[in-house]
Amino acid sequence: MNTRSGPSSDIAFTPTVKAIQSHKGSRAAYAGMEQRGGWQTAIEPDLAAFIEQVRSFFLATANSEGQPYVQHRGGPPGFLRVLDRHTLGFTDFKGNRQFITEGNLQDNPKAFIFLIDYARQRRIKIWGTAKMVEATPALLSRLMPDGYRAMPEQIVLFEVEAWDVNCPQHIPQRFEAEDVARMLARRDARIAELEALLAERHET
Repeated sequence: MNTRSGPSSDIAFTPTVKAIQSHKGSRAAYAGMEQRGGWQTAIEPDLAAFIEQVRSFFLATANSEGQPYVQHRGGPPGFLRVLDRHTLGFTDFKGNRQFITEGNLQDNPKAFIFLIDYARQRRIKIWGTAKMVEATPALLSRLMPDGYRAMPEQIVLFEVEAWDVNCPQHIPQRFEAEDVARMLARRDARIAELEALLAERHET
C-alpha cells in the first residue's frame, strides 16, 4: 500500500516526469488528479471483477542494475486472484526455468503488472512490490486453478501500491479463440434449427 507523503501517482510521476508534463502541456490536468490523492491504492470491486476474468498479463521487474524485464503469465480465468484489498497472488507454473523474475525480485522487489482486455479494449496498470514464496498446500488451495494441468513452481504475492486505468485508444479489438468458437457453435446450432424448420414446412 502507498506509504508516500505525496499522492500515490508519485510512484510513476517523478520530478523528471512532471517537468516533461509541464513542458508538453499536460501537467495542469494531472496536478488536479494529484490534489484528489492520485491513483487508487486499494483493490476496489471493479478492479477485482476485471482481475477475475484475466487469462494473461505481463509482469515487469528490474534487477539491481535497473535492467528491466517483462514476462508473460497466463492461465484460466481467475488464475490471478485477489487475496485482500492490497494483495494479489498467483501460482508461478514451471516454464523455461531461467528464473530471471525470481532473481530480479530478490535484488529489487519493485514490480509492475500490466493487464489488457482486448475484447473490451481496456487496460490497467498496477504498481507495487512482489515476492516469490514457497508453494505451500495452504497457498495452493487458494491460488492453484482447479483442474488446470500445470506444475506449480512457487507462489508470487504482489502488494499493490497504486493502480490506474488507461484509455482504450489504440487498443486493437481481439477475441479469445474459445469465445469465438462458442459463439460460432451457437450460430451454427441456430442455423441448423432454422433449416430443420424450413425443411418441415416444405414437406407439408
